[in-house]
Amino acid sequence: HVHQEHPVYQEHPDWATELYLPDGSLNTERWDEYRLTTWFDVFLPTLDLAKPEVYEMLSDSAVYWITKYDLDGFRHDATKHIPEVFWRALTKKLKEQVTDAGGRQLFQIGETYGGPGLISSYVGTGMLDAQFDFNVYDDALAVLIRPDEPFSRLDASLKESLQYYGAHNLMGYISGNQDRGRFTSYAGGDLRFDEDAKMAGWTREIGVGDIAGYKITEMLFAFNMTIPGLPVIYYGDEIGMPGGNDPDCRRMMRFEALNEHESNVLATVQKLTELRHNNLPLIYGDFETLLVDEQTYAYCRTYFDDIVIVIMNKGEQAKNLTFEIPDRFLEISLQSHFGSRPDFQDGIISVTLEPGTFDILTL
Repeated sequence: HVHQEHPVYQEHPDWATELYLPDGSLNTERWDEYRLTTWFDVFLPTLDLAKPEVYEMLSDSAVYWITKYDLDGFRHDATKHIPEVFWRALTKKLKEQVTDAGGRQLFQIGETYGGPGLISSYVGTGMLDAQFDFNVYDDALAVLIRPDEPFSRLDASLKESLQYYGAHNLMGYISGNQDRGRFTSYAGGDLRFDEDAKMAGWTREIGVGDIAGYKITEMLFAFNMTIPGLPVIYYGDEIGMPGGNDPDCRRMMRFEALNEHESNVLATVQKLTELRHNNLPLIYGDFETLLVDEQTYAYCRTYFDDIVIVIMNKGEQAKNLTFEIPDRFLEISLQSHFGSRPDFQDGIISVTLEPGTFDILTL
């Protein structure tokens, strides 16, 4: 979409979709019923990207900026509101003029709200490399924060995504997004699930609330950094930045003067990033659930003769987790990275996790 005073719209008003529907109602914010033609507002015309003259011009523009600044990749906003023909035209030009011509890679990731079928329909050789997996994020948000939501819900959600996108995929597993309330504010309770997060951002100062929200944020990062796919950090989440929905979730980034809890979140995210970078199972490994119930979760990633084990306890009481690991790892020594003391005998791990904690075990 462009502003109504944009030169393109002024010179080519016929390039826009219709503002009024056949029944006379406004075609604005009709995100699902008319997702390919809806206007964002009456002063923001949507260009009809199904028209060759429109998608050729805009895809040429995208290629220009990508080549001018030698971009490695980019995020597409509102992917499902753009006709497929545009994505195919853009990707074809990028392959011909950038990746094949320059002998380099380019990563395209999209943003689509909807079921896995709709999301995956835009991922493929001729279109995007990946999209954000909002469905797993929504389940992680509910499970990690709400005591009555079991880990089995999150495990099932992740496995559904792996069925749709493949066991080894490039999907984006997000810590937040520019049109969502901040995870840490939900986790700490200062932002409620039963309120309008956008209106809340306009009407009051939203903080974190209970400092336990910072620890829950760390658990989200532990999950995102250790499952198949690509972890995506929405700026500020790595310090537990609070906020409501757009525009309150777009506060200025703070790089200094962090409080103790923010510094701890940052240190944990840095450590998790390093662990992912230095352990091939977390990048290329197979995923297997080892234990899952209401309050605890254990899974592993295996890559040839290497294994990484992730354990979580979201409950308010210490929990003992006992589970088997794949039998080809009977003679190993495990290292804890977050302070637990696992006992390993005959292929069975027994470990006690304190309330609201996680650990990652490596060889």
